Amino acid sequence: MQDSTYSSEILQYIPFFYVIWSDDLLTTSEIDVVQNAIDADNSLSERSRAQLLTWLNTNNPPANSELKKWKRTISNSSVKLTESETYPLTSFSQKIVCHYKKECPFNDQLKHIEIQLGIQPNHYNHLFDVEVAHKSTSDFYSADAIDTILKGKHATVVDSFRKTLAESIFKWEVHRNKEKFRETVLKQVKFLADKGYGAMAYPEAYGGTDDMEGYAYMFENMMFADGSLSIKFGVQFGLFGGSIQKLGTKKHHDQYLTKTGKTELLGCFAMTETGHGSNVRGIKTTATYNKATDEIVIHTPGKNDNKEYIGNALHSKMATVFAQLIVNGKNEGVHAILVPLRNKEHELLPGVTVEDNGYKLGLNGVDNGKIWFDQVAVPRENLLNRYGDIKEDGSYYSEIKNPNKRFFTMLGTLVGGRICVARAGLGGAKFALAVAIKHALKRRQFNDSVKIQEDLLMDYPSHQLRLTPLVASAYVYHVTLDKMMQLYCDPSEPDKRKVETQVAGLKSIITWYANNSIQECREACGGKGYLLENRIADLKGDVDIFTTFEGDNTVLLLLAAKGVLSDFKSEFNSAGFSAVLKILGMQINDKLTTINPIYSNKVDKDHLYNPKFHKHALEYRTRRLTYTLAMRIRDYIKQGVPSYQAFLKVQTHLLALGKAYSNELAYNTFIDFIQDIEDDKNRTLFQKLGTLHALHTIRQDAEWYLEQGYIGGTKSKAIRQRVERLCTELRPHIGVLVDGFGIPEHCMTAPITQ
Repeated sequence: MQDSTYSSEILQYIPFFYVIWSDDLLTTSEIDVVQNAIDADNSLSERSRAQLLTWLNTNNPPANSELKKWKRTISNSSVKLTESETYPLTSFSQKIVCHYKKECPFNDQLKHIEIQLGIQPNHYNHLFDVEVAHKSTSDFYSADAIDTILKGKHATVVDSFRKTLAESIFKWEVHRNKEKFRETVLKQVKFLADKGYGAMAYPEAYGGTDDMEGYAYMFENMMFADGSLSIKFGVQFGLFGGSIQKLGTKKHHDQYLTKTGKTELLGCFAMTETGHGSNVRGIKTTATYNKATDEIVIHTPGKNDNKEYIGNALHSKMATVFAQLIVNGKNEGVHAILVPLRNKEHELLPGVTVEDNGYKLGLNGVDNGKIWFDQVAVPRENLLNRYGDIKEDGSYYSEIKNPNKRFFTMLGTLVGGRICVARAGLGGAKFALAVAIKHALKRRQFNDSVKIQEDLLMDYPSHQLRLTPLVASAYVYHVTLDKMMQLYCDPSEPDKRKVETQVAGLKSIITWYANNSIQECREACGGKGYLLENRIADLKGDVDIFTTFEGDNTVLLLLAAKGVLSDFKSEFNSAGFSAVLKILGMQINDKLTTINPIYSNKVDKDHLYNPKFHKHALEYRTRRLTYTLAMRIRDYIKQGVPSYQAFLKVQTHLLALGKAYSNELAYNTFIDFIQDIEDDKNRTLFQKLGTLHALHTIRQDAEWYLEQGYIGGTKSKAIRQRVERLCTELRPHIGVLVDGFGIPEHCMTAPITQ
C-alpha cells in the first residue's frame, strides 16, 4: 500500500474537486452545493474543512501543480472506476482512500454532491488515467421484483400468458400483404381462444373465469407480440362479446357468448358511422320495429350513414349494430341489435353490403370495413335488451325512464374497452422504450479523444432527459389503469359514470403519451429505429389510431371536463349544461388567487421532491381551471348566450381542465399505490419515479404556473434542473426499469436490442 501526502479527510474529496475544476469554470450553484456538503460533513476537522473551502475560491483557484498532484494521486491508486455502481464517483473516492489509508467509511456528503451536481461517469472517466469497468446498468434493483410489484394479484395469469406468446404462431414477421396478414392474425386469435383466453372476462357458465382485470393485462401484453393481434382480439372478445355480455340478457348469453369465446361465432362492433364518428347519439342507422312481423328492420338511410372502420368486418358472421330504435313511431334512442351478416358459406346475406377499408397507416392485420344495411329484418329477440326492451305486445319498456341516463348507462358498460385501449397504447410505449433504451445501453458514439472508447448513448444527459421521464410515466400510468379497471369491475359500484369520466380523460392523456413516446424512441434510435425489423415503425402506425378510436381524445377530454364541472352528476348533454352553475357552490374561492411569494420561489430539494408539493400543484391547476371556467360560462349565460354556445366558446379551457384533472388523478393513484409497497428499497425507487413524473408534468405546464404566479422563475428553473438530476440518478437503473416491464425475451425480437 502506498501512502498519500493528503489526509483521509482531504483525500476523499480529491476526485470531486478534480472533476469540478476540470472545465476551469466553477459555477455559483456548484460552489453552494459543495460548500453545504463540506459544512455538513462531521468527519472533517476544522483544518481540513478550511483547506477544502480554500479550494472553492474562484478568485484564487488551485494551481496547476495542485491539479496535477490530484491527478497523480488518483492515477497511482490503480483503483478501477465502475460505471454501473449506484454512486460511482463516491464509491471511486472511497476506494482511493481505502488504497492509501486504513479506514475508508462511505461518506453520504460526497453522495449528496454527486446527486446534486448530476455528475456522471461520462463527465469524468476520461480525466483519470484509470481502468474503467464499463457496465451498462446496475444490479442494485431486481427487474423480476419490479415486475412482480406491477403484476400484483394477476401474476399467475400474466406469467402463463407470456409463456403462451412463445409459441411459434406468434413469431413476429414483416407483413405487407394485408390479406395474408389478416389470416395470420385470425389464426392467432383462434389459437388464444382455444387456450381459453378469449372467454376470460366472461362468466364461468360460458367458458370464462369472470376476470376482466386479467383480460386487460393480456390486452397490453399482446402488444409485445403484435398490435393487430391486440385489436383483433379486443374486437372479437371485448367489443362484440362484451356487448352481448354487458348489454344483453341471459337469452343472448346462452345463445352466443360461449360460441363467441371459442371463435365459433366471429363478430364485430358496428357503432361508428362515416358521418357521425364521435357523436354516437346522433347516428343515423335506424332499427324500426315492425309489429306485424315481430321483427326489427335495420336500415342505412343515407350515403354517409354507413358503419365504418369496423374491425372484423370481413371475417364476421354477425354484428352488434347500434341504431336509433323506433317503436310505434317513436324514437327511443340508440340501442344495440345483433344482426347476422353472412351465412355458413360466408356469403353476405340479402340487404347487407360490406366493403374493405383497404390499407391503413397501421393495424393492417385487422380487417376494417364499411357496412350498409338495406331493410335487413331480424327477430325482436335480437335486441340487446338489458336497458331497454320491446315487450310481446309491441310496446317499449325500460326501467331507466330518462332517455339520457339510459343512453349513458348503456355506454358506461363499455368503458372496459376504453381502459383496454389505453393499456394497449401503454404496452406499445413500453415496448418502444425497451427497444430504445436497450439500444442506448449498447450503442456508443462520440468522445473528445480517438484514443478513448466512445460514450454510451444512455450516458448523454440529453438522451436521459428524452427517455427517462417517459419510463417513469409508464410506471405511473400502469398503476393508474390497474386501479381504473379494478374500480370498473367492482360490483359494489353499479353506477359507472364516475369511472367513465375518469377513464375518458386517462385514455386521452395516456394514448397521446404513447404516441409521443414511440416517436421519441424512434428518433433516439436514429436510422435503426426507422427499420421495420426493429419494430418501432410498426408501433408508430399501430398505436397512432389509439388517439381516435374508442373515443376521440379531444372529445373525451371535453367529456372529462364536463364531468368535473358537474361533480360527476351531469348527463353531459346540451340540455343539462346549466348544471355547471352548481360548481359555484363548491369550495373554490378567492383563496386560489393568492399565492405566498415565499412558496412560489421555494427551491430546496426536500420541498421539490415532496409528494405534498406535487399533489398541491396538480390539484391547484385543476381547481383553478375549474373555478375560472365556471365563471366564464356563468358570464356568457348572463349575457344571454345559449348554454351550448357558451361551452363552444370555452372549449380550449375545457380541454385544459380535462388534461389537468387526468394528470392529478394519475399521480394521486400512483402515490396511493406506493404506500402499499412493503419493501423499503423498491418503495424508494417507485417514489423517485413518481417524483420525476410529477416534476416533468409540472414542467410541461410551467407556462401556466408562471402566468398564475404559482411558481416563480427561480422555482421553474429549479424544477427543470431537478428533472435532469433525477434522470441522472436513475441512469444506473434504467436497464432494470425497462426489464421491469416484464417483456418476454421471446417477444424482444428487435435486432438492435440483442
